[in-house]
Amino acid sequence: MELADSQEAVTQLNIPGPTLAFQNLSYSVPSTRSFFSKEGEEKEILKDVSGIMKPGMNAILGPTGSGKTSLLDVLAGWKDPKGLKSGQIFMDGKSVNSQFHLCSAYIIQEDILMGTLTVRENLQFSASLRLPQSRNSEAEKQLKVNAVIQELGLQECADTKIGTEFLRGISGGEKKRCSIGVELIIAPSLIFLDEPTTGLDANTANAIMQLLHQLSRKGRTVIFSIHQPRYSIFRLFDHLTLMNKGEIIYAGPAEESTGYFNSIGYQCEAFNNPLDFFLDVISGEIMQSQPSPALASMTESNSHSSSCSDKNPLPIYYHKSRYYEQLQEELENLQSFESDAVPPKTTYATSFFHQLYVVSNRNVKNILRNPQTSIGQLLLGTFFSVVVGLIFYQVPATLPEAFQNRLGAFFFLVINQIFGNLSAVELFINERKLFIHESSRGYYRTSAYFLAKVFADLIPNRIIPLLMFSAISYFMMGLKQDAGSFFLYVLSLSLTNLAAVSMAFLVSASVSTFAVANILIALPFVFMMVFGGFLVNLNSMLSWLSWIKWISIFHYGMNALTINELKGAVFHLNSTTVPGEMYLEQQGINYSTWGLWENEVALLCLSLVFLFFGYIQLLRVNRWK
Repeated sequence: MELADSQEAVTQLNIPGPTLAFQNLSYSVPSTRSFFSKEGEEKEILKDVSGIMKPGMNAILGPTGSGKTSLLDVLAGWKDPKGLKSGQIFMDGKSVNSQFHLCSAYIIQEDILMGTLTVRENLQFSASLRLPQSRNSEAEKQLKVNAVIQELGLQECADTKIGTEFLRGISGGEKKRCSIGVELIIAPSLIFLDEPTTGLDANTANAIMQLLHQLSRKGRTVIFSIHQPRYSIFRLFDHLTLMNKGEIIYAGPAEESTGYFNSIGYQCEAFNNPLDFFLDVISGEIMQSQPSPALASMTESNSHSSSCSDKNPLPIYYHKSRYYEQLQEELENLQSFESDAVPPKTTYATSFFHQLYVVSNRNVKNILRNPQTSIGQLLLGTFFSVVVGLIFYQVPATLPEAFQNRLGAFFFLVINQIFGNLSAVELFINERKLFIHESSRGYYRTSAYFLAKVFADLIPNRIIPLLMFSAISYFMMGLKQDAGSFFLYVLSLSLTNLAAVSMAFLVSASVSTFAVANILIALPFVFMMVFGGFLVNLNSMLSWLSWIKWISIFHYGMNALTINELKGAVFHLNSTTVPGEMYLEQQGINYSTWGLWENEVALLCLSLVFLFFGYIQLLRVNRWK
């Protein structure tokens, strides 16, 4: 029964593919800045290119730097629209807009999957978030997952993990199939692929292309860039677009491409791979035989054209060919349609709370299957709590040791909570590519991802180690023996920890490399420590630097711990009793009830501010290629 349902779901995936047309596309990117370059200079990547991609296998071929990937990205809607200087894109005769990429599938060159999840779990994650809740029950989503597994031949590895640097997983070909399957969940009729055979051996690459060929024969429009495939792969192409330096030099049936080049004076030797032959022609390694008088006059009459140089007549030949004339006729028939093919507003298939639940569930699985960070934080917290407890074991109540030892202990405690959580900077950096890939395809809202990641990191990596750290260190040091003081001690360390971690989250969301993140997080922490009030007396500090204390996590954490321990405590100096409030007054610390809680509130506010700006930074992440 289940097999029959899966076969029915496979049949439902067979949707007739659309015809994608593009006309006079010109795309530019800012030039690499140098001492000699002028501001505002741009490099033209695509130069007035036009074409039509119909249902079937549509290959875009060219040497490195030819513009094939840029053309694919522009067609798929994954290039910054600011760079598009001119041109239009039509799908089934209707003009598309910037949200077009949400209704098609794009499999990028790198396989971006959650390595700790199995193939089935990755497909289920896509189905749970991308299939509408209103029209698909959980059972129906599971049927579609099974259908995709069956269609892509992933039955044997369906319950095998993808793999990470610490965990052995599936093969490269199976990863590529899984990447395709994640997109097939939404049953797209238009599929883009960026060099799907890169990094695969010849047999695996051939198997992937055979799979794409089968998909195209079920009604889909498959458009892909490819570098230099073997002949067996070339035979699968229906339509071939050859590019060089941002221009199209041939666009037509793949089986007629060799004959076209023969007609313009480039002879392909017997047993030569046509695709190798085309690249040799483009690179100039194959010389043109004596062209016919018509071709010679054609080149000479167009030598003044700005789109191609005297040394590169290939675009001229193409623009004068019957393939180009036929293309222009077909494009003229599409110009009468101007309505939008896709609604401009970005919508999500599922609710915010469903997204929060699904992403949180994946994060929990990821932590359980890759627990190095959690175990490391727990061991680190336990180690430092024991070290601090041994150094300051049962601190005495006699002066001057009483003040000195307690303040020294608080210094190490706060330092540990601030610098001991630098691992938090990896939170968004590790999954940056995955986040960009999924959020830009409409899996979830940024807010749902942000909250799910924050809570999944805080509970196992911050809160649990902190509770163990607090319990061990407090009683080993012999601080005030009452429940209220212990509660405030835990609260103060927790808020100090939260503020430091939140700042690390902000840095993690703002940069893409660990090296930059470590610099950006270490410098503020050092300044907070120096001007926190323990190493420098704030009353004697230069007035123009005094403002730093108001944003210092160290300042508020030290004050909260000091007030909690010294307020109401009595110490002994020979036969004299000295109240703890005396030290607080000397340091200008407000030890009233509000004085204690204003430090706790300040730490909480700093945490919320850092988290808010971290969320804003995630929203600002560039999702264009």
